[in-house]
Amino acid sequence: QVQLVESGGGLVQAGGSLRLSCAASGRTDSVYTIGWFRQAPGKEREFVCSITLISGSAAYAEFMKGRFTISRDNAKNLVHLQMNSLEPEDTAVYYCAAEISPNRGVNPWEYNYWGQGTQVTVSS
Repeated sequence: QVQLVESGGGLVQAGGSLRLSCAASGRTDSVYTIGWFRQAPGKEREFVCSITLISGSAAYAEFMKGRFTISRDNAKNLVHLQMNSLEPEDTAVYYCAAEISPNRGVNPWEYNYWGQGTQVTVSS
């Protein structure tokens, strides 16, 4: 089992920044990729970005437009999501998820473990 806990969400004005963190515990040695997803009210959960824990290779959704950066700290079992130039459209619950297989998935169903989510609200 792998446990994930997100932190760092909050309320920010448009153009501002937030840094989300995902703390992993348990069988973290079984995890290949950590991904970030988000879900806005009335919308499906969508892929934001992911990072492989061994190589640190990152992948981003097109809408990121270079505004978000994912990083990892393997010594502390942490994955961070730095979000800059936030827009009201970025308002959502942000989830981190762990994938056991080496597929580098972009779909929620490809991930095995999920955190409880952290709310990000961007005001205009």
